[in-house]
Amino acid sequence: MSTKATNITWHEQAITKEERRAQNGHGSCVLWFTGLSGSGKSTIANAVSTELYRQSINEYVLDGDNVRHGLNKDLGFSEKDRNENIRRIGEVAKLFVDSGKIVTTAFISPFQADRDQVRQLFEEGEFIEVFVDCPLEECEKRDPKQLYKKARRGEIKDFTGIDSPYENPPQAEITIASGTQTVEEAVSTILQYLRNQKII
Repeated sequence: MSTKATNITWHEQAITKEERRAQNGHGSCVLWFTGLSGSGKSTIANAVSTELYRQSINEYVLDGDNVRHGLNKDLGFSEKDRNENIRRIGEVAKLFVDSGKIVTTAFISPFQADRDQVRQLFEEGEFIEVFVDCPLEECEKRDPKQLYKKARRGEIKDFTGIDSPYENPPQAEITIASGTQTVEEAVSTILQYLRNQKII
């Protein structure tokens, strides 16, 4: 039985987020990529990070599968575990933003309530929801990890889009139609948004 920590106090950092941003010469935020498996989240997130790196902007990618190999390897795919998965990632992303970096996260994060809860961790303008909108049929055609085939055969339970719902973001800051837009077009759209918001 786990016990929550009680005798703890928040310790203020000697160097502030604003000072780190000033030193870096750019702002910090989280680009929260959400969408079905196979929609292109990881591909686009990594392409954005690559372009930011090329421009000498401090960045990092938090990828769903990678995080489940370590930090969240104790979690499954039940609704409760999905909630906890997203909660933890939100807290990690907040640390990256506080450190002055632009962090891209590529997670299905299917439930709007979870995404809204993460948004509450951030100051205005720091949480940028990027909806990678791709029809289920197209995601199933791509199926790069053969997950849809396994889900259709009943080998994977609680799979988003098959026997677990995905809730489309009603007001994402950025929507990428990855069924028709190229990766290059998606990167251009996202970087233009960051420039418009004076983050880069």
